[in-house]
Amino acid sequence: MRLLFTFTLLLILGLNAWSQDSTQSIKKDSTLIIRKHIPSKATKRSALIPGWGQAYNKQYWKIPLVYGVIAIPAATYIYNNDMYKKTKFAYEAKFKEAAGDASDVAKIDPLLKNLSASSLQSYRNIFRKDRDYSIMWFIVTWGVNVIDATVSGHLKEFDINNDLSFKIQPTYQPQFKQAGLALQFHFNNNHSR
Repeated sequence: MRLLFTFTLLLILGLNAWSQDSTQSIKKDSTLIIRKHIPSKATKRSALIPGWGQAYNKQYWKIPLVYGVIAIPAATYIYNNDMYKKTKFAYEAKFKEAAGDASDVAKIDPLLKNLSASSLQSYRNIFRKDRDYSIMWFIVTWGVNVIDATVSGHLKEFDINNDLSFKIQPTYQPQFKQAGLALQFHFNNNHSR
């Protein structure tokens, strides 16, 4: 556990030091080069290492959240896999004991010794199912991490200006004798292409 924490801390610090400013300007041969933010870089980085895309997007506060959310299915996988192995071994030992071979009965986990073979089989199946769900949720949370980095990358350079307006006003239609609300959107596009 300590090794995982140390690795995660070093990874975050390394990403923080290594990541570049999305609008960093560099002077090279008397010309100014401005680096653009590329959303696909955030996507690829988050797909490789969770949180790397968030670091590229300069959203460092999301990195602990990403690792916290991914840690939940990882921890449940470890627990369920361990219990699956224990119940599987106990079930096989009880099955062998019923057949006359009691050599493995002493190696059964003390928590599982008093359970019957059918109970052990049921618990084994439950832990296997929960282990498989943990794998699925791990993949889903990793995917959400990638989606978050992608969306944030696309919104990084989203232009918010006064060319967009939204107005809600009450209306009355005399021909139908009905009251209601009207929504009006106004888009002003003054950009030349």
